[in-house]
Amino acid sequence: MRNLPPMNSLRVFDSAARHLNLSLAAQELGVSHSAVSQQVRQLETWLGGKLFERHSEGVRLTAAGQDLHRVCLPAFDMLEQRLAELLGRSASTEVVIGAPASLLSNWIIPRLEHFERAHPGVQVRLQTAADIALLERRVVDVLIVADEHRSPDIEAVPLFQESIGPVCAPALVGRIRRPADVLGSPLLHAAARPAAWEHWAQASGVTLGAQQPRRQFDQLGHMLEAAVAGLGIGIAPRELAQADIRAGRLAAPLGFQDTGGRFSLYARTDAREVVDDFKRWLKAQAQPDAARVG
Repeated sequence: MRNLPPMNSLRVFDSAARHLNLSLAAQELGVSHSAVSQQVRQLETWLGGKLFERHSEGVRLTAAGQDLHRVCLPAFDMLEQRLAELLGRSASTEVVIGAPASLLSNWIIPRLEHFERAHPGVQVRLQTAADIALLERRVVDVLIVADEHRSPDIEAVPLFQESIGPVCAPALVGRIRRPADVLGSPLLHAAARPAAWEHWAQASGVTLGAQQPRRQFDQLGHMLEAAVAGLGIGIAPRELAQADIRAGRLAAPLGFQDTGGRFSLYARTDAREVVDDFKRWLKAQAQPDAARVG
């Protein structure tokens, strides 16, 4: 008899570890949040240690959780492949895309329909991620971030230069003709970029006073919605605000400035063919954005 925990607990753990979010794991498995929590606790009891730690944005894997998931992921992949072969059909083709939440919501998801239409047999799963270790551990197949990473086992595909600028409701455009004009409104920013306004102001020759009204938002999408509602002037990357600008919901009265950063797609050099297909498609999608002047 094998000395293994219940298979269902391992399956639930695998989903929760991939998403780092118990609610998303529950959605994927078609069960309740409490059912996921119960299975995770059962597995932790069997192992005699914690697999997850809670924090303000969800959960993270402990060292033991990382070790277990490093084993579970290829094991489940192999099991799925062999069962598909026994049933006489191909295993489902899935690509896991990791990126910051703002990039997923504002740049990748609006384009995803075109890829799925061209590749109907491919399942794309999105995961909020920014850690290159997730790519190295094969938790994600592709990682899209603005950070720079170098590794002989990882290929970098440049997508577009990062540029930022003030964005506001179209009704406020008439008030903003020069950089100093933004000081007349509350300045909105996302928590992930607390110094975005300072960097822009320095490049624009504007001094931000200590008493300048400001509002911080946990996610870029919430900040953009606040700007649409006229609650202030937001600061955002062009690529992540352009959908709202094209729709007429936002305006960029002063254009955008290059930050010197660059969004790149990272994938392992031994990636599957379907991952290579996604890389080529996303690079083609990024070319019009890279060529567009703010």
